[in-house]
Amino acid sequence: MGKFEIKTDKGGKFRFNLKASNGQVILSSQGYSSKASCENGIESVRTNSQNDDHFERLTATDGSPYFNLKASNGQVIGTSEMYSGNSAMENGIASVKTNAPKAEIEDNS
Repeated sequence: MGKFEIKTDKGGKFRFNLKASNGQVILSSQGYSSKASCENGIESVRTNSQNDDHFERLTATDGSPYFNLKASNGQVIGTSEMYSGNSAMENGIASVKTNAPKAEIEDNS
């Protein structure tokens, strides 16, 4: 089963990563000023990951596909890694949909 890991960055902001059961990061958050806001971001991922319309499929300048997960208000709540191709990106989206709803939270902040 996947898990959310909360950590603090060098600037003191709280961030989370959603990791698949193999330990690979499949979604990373922005920086939050408080742990409570970070936890709210995790709950937003749990909810919004079940709606395919909330996944924004994009292409980086080097041609690598990646995606953002957006909340219902359009705000980005998580960004994926860069993928080697579209099918790999779609597998990443499927992994977020599968792992996010029941992923445990590990607080490393």
